[in-house]
Amino acid sequence: MSKLFIVPTPIGNLKDITFRAIEVLKSVDLILAEDTRTSGKLLSHYNIDTQMQSHHMHNEHKTVEKIVRQIQSGVEVAIISDAGTPAISDPGFLLSRACIAQNIAVECLPGATAFVPALVNSGLANDKFVFEGFLPVKKGRQTRLKFLAEETRTMIFYESPHKLVKTLTHFCEYLGENRKASVSRELTKLYEETKRGTLQSVLEYYTNTPPKGELVIVVSGKSKKD
Repeated sequence: MSKLFIVPTPIGNLKDITFRAIEVLKSVDLILAEDTRTSGKLLSHYNIDTQMQSHHMHNEHKTVEKIVRQIQSGVEVAIISDAGTPAISDPGFLLSRACIAQNIAVECLPGATAFVPALVNSGLANDKFVFEGFLPVKKGRQTRLKFLAEETRTMIFYESPHKLVKTLTHFCEYLGENRKASVSRELTKLYEETKRGTLQSVLEYYTNTPPKGELVIVVSGKSKKD
C-alpha cells in the first residue's frame, strides 16, 4: 500500500521549499493541488512534471473516498496547497483523516507556514499561543470574540485584506484598544511588512493605508492588568 504525503510549499518566496519536498513531488504518481494554475508555476520552476489534480474546499468532500481507493491500489499521492502547509486553514484535513481511518500511512513534511514567522516576528510572547485561523464571518463571530477576550495566551489569526480594518475594529471593541498587536503581510515577499503597536494604532495605520496581500494578525493575550 502507498502513502499520502502532505507537502508544504512556499508562502511567497519560491526558494523556501525544501530539497526533500522537491524530491517527493517528483517521485509521487499524483499531486493534489488547491489551484493547479497556481501550483503549476511552482512545479514548472522546479521542473516537476508529475500529474496534478484539483483538490480544494469545494470538491474535497466528494473526492476523498476516490483518492483513498487510489492510494490503496498503489498510487502514491502528495497534497499541496497554494501556499504553506496543507490542512492549516487549507484543504488537507479531510483526506488525511480518511487515510488514517483506513490505516494508510500519512507523512507530513516540515516546511513553510505563515503563522510561525509572523508570531516570532511580532515581538509578543511566543512560549504559549493559540492559532485561531479565520474568525467566523457572521454566525458565531461575536460569541468567539467574547470568548477570546479572556484568552491569556498570544492569539494568531488569518485575515483577508478587505476585512482587516473590520476585524481590527472588532478586536478593539472586544479585546481593548491598548492590547498589543502585530500585523504581518506579504511574508517572504519583496514588500514584506510587519506593523506593531496597540490594536488602536495598528487599526489607524491600516485605515489610512489599505493593505494588500496575505495577512497574519498576532494579538497579545489578556494580562492581569486588563
